[in-house]
Amino acid sequence: MDNGVTTGSLTGRPLFFCGIGGSGMLPLAQIADGLGHRVAGSDRSRDQGRSPEKFAWMEANGFALFPQDGSGVTSAEQILVASAAIEDTVPEVARARELGCARLSRAELLSQLFNAADFSIAVGGTSGKSTVTGMIAWILAEAGHDPTVMNGAVMKNFVSPANPFASARIGSAGVFVSEVDESDGSIALYRPTVGVLLNVSLDHKSIEELRVLFGNFVGKSGTAVINLDSQEAGYLLPRADAKVTFGLRAKSADISVEADSIDMSELGIRAAVVDNRRREVFPLILPMPGLHNLSNALAAIAAASAAGITVGHAVYALRSFAGLARRFDVIGTSPGGISLIDDFGHNPEKCAATLRTLKATPGRVIAFFQPHGYGPLRQMGEELARTFARELGLDDITIMCDPVYFGGTVDRSVGSERIVALINAAGGHAEHISLRADCADRIAALARAGDRIAVMGARDDTLTEFAQSILARLP
Repeated sequence: MDNGVTTGSLTGRPLFFCGIGGSGMLPLAQIADGLGHRVAGSDRSRDQGRSPEKFAWMEANGFALFPQDGSGVTSAEQILVASAAIEDTVPEVARARELGCARLSRAELLSQLFNAADFSIAVGGTSGKSTVTGMIAWILAEAGHDPTVMNGAVMKNFVSPANPFASARIGSAGVFVSEVDESDGSIALYRPTVGVLLNVSLDHKSIEELRVLFGNFVGKSGTAVINLDSQEAGYLLPRADAKVTFGLRAKSADISVEADSIDMSELGIRAAVVDNRRREVFPLILPMPGLHNLSNALAAIAAASAAGITVGHAVYALRSFAGLARRFDVIGTSPGGISLIDDFGHNPEKCAATLRTLKATPGRVIAFFQPHGYGPLRQMGEELARTFARELGLDDITIMCDPVYFGGTVDRSVGSERIVALINAAGGHAEHISLRADCADRIAALARAGDRIAVMGARDDTLTEFAQSILARLP
């Protein structure tokens, strides 16, 4: 198949998305549809009867959906949009090859739409991308700039009956905000007007590889917005032509906070935001808990400043930021006072941020963790184990099921039982229970008044339903 598809040659060509219901594909399909492309797709989750309400909504809104048997790929004019990891034996891929269809990865299509915008903001880094993307989108929307937004999580401010799956916002084609991914190297495809670098830490790639990817990203950005609290991000400052810096602790940052002004609660955080360039101070009231979210807010404020929006306006807009689904999302509290938190934490830094936020207030923590694949578990399992052992106390419990596995030839030799053993060896308290349903039984049996149960993991749309099912069983 030919991959030489340019932005101009996309015009009028129908797009077929393989895995159209995925957390990365669905918002991209929405954006492509909103920008005038004909969109169709298939998804094996639909074939298996999972998340039926999502696919019903898609069909009701004009997306043509097909079984994942190749029947939707019918013309050489179609462009197949599929993950680079999709195997050649998948029927859509095989059929597209027979017909000579062009093929684009998700990132290739997204970067073409993104780079065509007159003004673009890309958010990169190991952790916090989705939250910061949502914050920037809300600031821009409140300022009347009508951005098109690509996110990896549902942005609650943009949820409506017309768009219940608001991980995308369809706005002007000329203003584009997107999180960009380093895990597959695709961050190299983007040429942002403003590039935001949140942090650089171990996730899917080695630190050496990340330094190259993020360094090139900073170098390609018209203005780079860099977190000086992240030592690795700070090292890349010389790569930027123009820059705006931020940090909670870094005294030299352009956007910072008065250290003695930080007031945290279970519901949110207050702080005095300082624009050190103009020696101005603004009161921030952020309806999200955790120091990591205060850092995320500074990133969004700095990015908005680089886009020409005043710090005062950005700070005020964040007072009404509703947050993102599955980002420390408190989905309910049982009659007996047990809280259930649904969270996307899946790498060491994200998990640490969630666990620290939980431990900042009283109560035992029951942390359920579902690894998002065997490969990532092998890459960062030891650091994950150290994170859970370090951040949780003697009374807290980590329960881990087997990693998500949707088929294929991946090496499954390193599993959750090894990580649980490492947590226990480091002085933590962890249990390995293979099946997720059995984990729910164990959590329901353990839970008592005052506990906080965190359901953590990524790349599985059913985790929220799992969290809700546990909440329904709690006393």
